[in-house]
Amino acid sequence: MALRMLLYLGSWLIVYMNLEPALAALSSTRRLQILAWLKNPRRHFPPQVYGDLVKDGVCGVFIARKMRVSQPTASEHLKILHLAGLVRAKRIKQWTFYKRDEARITRIKKIISQTI
Repeated sequence: MALRMLLYLGSWLIVYMNLEPALAALSSTRRLQILAWLKNPRRHFPPQVYGDLVKDGVCGVFIARKMRVSQPTASEHLKILHLAGLVRAKRIKQWTFYKRDEARITRIKKIISQTI
């Protein structure tokens, strides 16, 4: 029983401590737009030579083009989303592909609704 309680508190603490970077990441309209696009990638991005839009994610180059910003600017936004745990990054050849981490997003929504 005590071990179960410690495991529960430990997992809650890990998620709660990671809430701040997620909230900071969500404070940008650009990053919110990226998350919205990634929710339905086939609707918002063209087919890719490498990587499936849904299974592997969207190439960072396509995200930069859609945002109409340089690749370093898009990469910084994607890095923040990745560090917050809102997106997953996957390398294929020399490109990085991004997709939403739906499980993490669901946990963050739950924590926010319970906290506020």
